[in-house]
Amino acid sequence: MQLLTQIPQSSAAPPATTQPLGYDYDLVIVGGGIAGLTLASALKNSGLTVLLVEAKLESAAAMKGQAYAVHMLSALIFQGIGVWKQILPQIETYRRVKLSDGDYSGTVEFSTQDIAADDLGYVAEHQALLYPLQSFVKECANVTVLCPAEVVETQYHQDAAVTTLRVGEETQLIRSRLIVAADGARSRIRENAGIQTQGWKYWQSCIVAFVKPEKSHNQTAYEKFQASGPFAILPLPGNRCRIVWTAPHEEAKALLALNDEQFLVELTNRYGHQMGRLELLGDRFIFPVQLMQSSKYVSNRLALVGDAAHNCHPVGGQGLNLGIRDVAALAQVIEEAHTQGEDIGDIQVLKRYQKWRKLENLTILGFTDILDRVFSNNFLPIVLLRRLGLQAMRYIPVLKVFSLKLMIGLLGKTPKIAQQKAIN
Repeated sequence: MQLLTQIPQSSAAPPATTQPLGYDYDLVIVGGGIAGLTLASALKNSGLTVLLVEAKLESAAAMKGQAYAVHMLSALIFQGIGVWKQILPQIETYRRVKLSDGDYSGTVEFSTQDIAADDLGYVAEHQALLYPLQSFVKECANVTVLCPAEVVETQYHQDAAVTTLRVGEETQLIRSRLIVAADGARSRIRENAGIQTQGWKYWQSCIVAFVKPEKSHNQTAYEKFQASGPFAILPLPGNRCRIVWTAPHEEAKALLALNDEQFLVELTNRYGHQMGRLELLGDRFIFPVQLMQSSKYVSNRLALVGDAAHNCHPVGGQGLNLGIRDVAALAQVIEEAHTQGEDIGDIQVLKRYQKWRKLENLTILGFTDILDRVFSNNFLPIVLLRRLGLQAMRYIPVLKVFSLKLMIGLLGKTPKIAQQKAIN
């Protein structure tokens, strides 16, 4: 990997592999977050030259105070890339998931025995994923990282995409076969390409915080539903937990405004007493919740991945995992096209990626939306219906296994890079 702080001039030597006349790189990835880094890593042995452009310094990008559920399929993708051994020691495994509805006694418990696996999933803080991916990319000879750098303009022509970049006071035009937008929910690349989005903002916001319980979390993840919204407890290393507390906007703002002692009282009421006394670690944060799906994931010489393509409700921890599946699918599509001598930026090639991922993502977006709406109310017929569903899930094994596989990403088309049986 080349790590650049200045833009290469047009007279510089070409990247490691031979380029067709007129191309600086095969593809430019805009966004050096988890999605962009995973895509660059997945293309390590593809024979394609990659420019990864990130607006923030590496150290600043890693300071994001977030944590994620990492589903089984995502772990398999990281394993297939070759970075999983660097990630695994820094994250926590969960082997049980407990799903409950208010004060209803019919809790559904999922365990590794349901799918004959060692683990159900993992929980990782942002830097626990970002740092290993940043280190891995530095070992990729075909990847050049330009950081910090700003994308000023993108233009799409029949035979090439042209990206205007700025670092400091200097600018440079970069010609590539393909641009990949991995620049988040407010993607400037998507907006500049005129790609529309559909969706809505929810009536809810999420409060996130780290806590340390008195007793062990026992590698158990919880999803506790209340009429105001879902409440997730995710286990982390050091017997810490990440909470994701969804509530109507005004209620969430009021909770955020409480002092730590008052907040802990309210948190314990929602959290339960199964892990004893709670200690609040660090600051609390709030963010609004929205559902978004791009009208299309591809256009001429452009592909969208991750949050640039879609957003969903945080219930079930699906967001990051959808993005990881996106980049694994895109990497497979363009690598296979390159091997067959096809132009990786051709719209017919890119539509294979869109066909693969758009419907699968829409299914998960719909699933999370229905889950939130069905459980976030007190309308008696719906309450009775959902509790009947929980009972069915408890006593009908095939339904329970299907629901679990849907939650952890083991349904749908599996990328070749993830078709392995062992994680550890």
